[in-house]
Amino acid sequence: MSKTPEPTIRIENVVASVTINQTLDLTQIQRAFPETEYKPAQFPGLVFRLAKPKTATLIFSSGKMVCTGAKSEQESIKAVQTVVKLLKREGFLIKHEPEIEIQNIVASVDLHAKIDLETAAEKLENTMYEPEQFPGLIYRMMEPKVVILMFASGKLVCTGAKTEREVYEAVYKLKNILEENDLITYIPT
Repeated sequence: MSKTPEPTIRIENVVASVTINQTLDLTQIQRAFPETEYKPAQFPGLVFRLAKPKTATLIFSSGKMVCTGAKSEQESIKAVQTVVKLLKREGFLIKHEPEIEIQNIVASVDLHAKIDLETAAEKLENTMYEPEQFPGLIYRMMEPKVVILMFASGKLVCTGAKTEREVYEAVYKLKNILEENDLITYIPT
C-alpha cells in the first residue's frame, strides 16, 4: 500500500490584537513617521507598515493595536515589538510591555488529493455546501475550533486557529476524517 502524501500547509496571515494600556497621540505618531497612513475622517486608526517582517499594524488612540500580515506567530510578535521599539526611539513614552494575543491564523493547505464534496456534505456534521453559490464546502470543526473551506481539488483554507499548532492539528484531524469516510482520493505522483 502506498503512503499517502503529507499535506502542504502554509500560514498566510496571523492577526494579533495588542494593548499597551495607555492612550496615544496618532497625529504626533504620523508627524514622527510620515510614511504612516492616518486619515481620521475616514478611519480612526493609523496604519504603520513594516517591510520586515512585512506587516501592517493598525494603531488606535486608545492604545489598542491590530497587527496583520505576519506569516507566523513569532513574526507577528516581532512586528509588534518592532513598532513599539520605533515609537520609543522617537520619544513616545510607552509605559508597559505590549500585551499580544493571537486572534486568528489563516492557512492554505493542499492535501494532494481529490475530495468528494457532495458526499462529505451528507456524511459530515457542521457543514454548509451550496455549490451554486460557492464552490467550497464550509466545515466547522469544534475541536480545535476552526472553520475549514474545502475544495474538490484537495485545497483547503483553514481559519480561526489561535496557534499554529491548532492549524496542524485541524488539518491532520480533517485528513483522518476524510480517509475514514472514503471522501478523499489521493492523486498518484
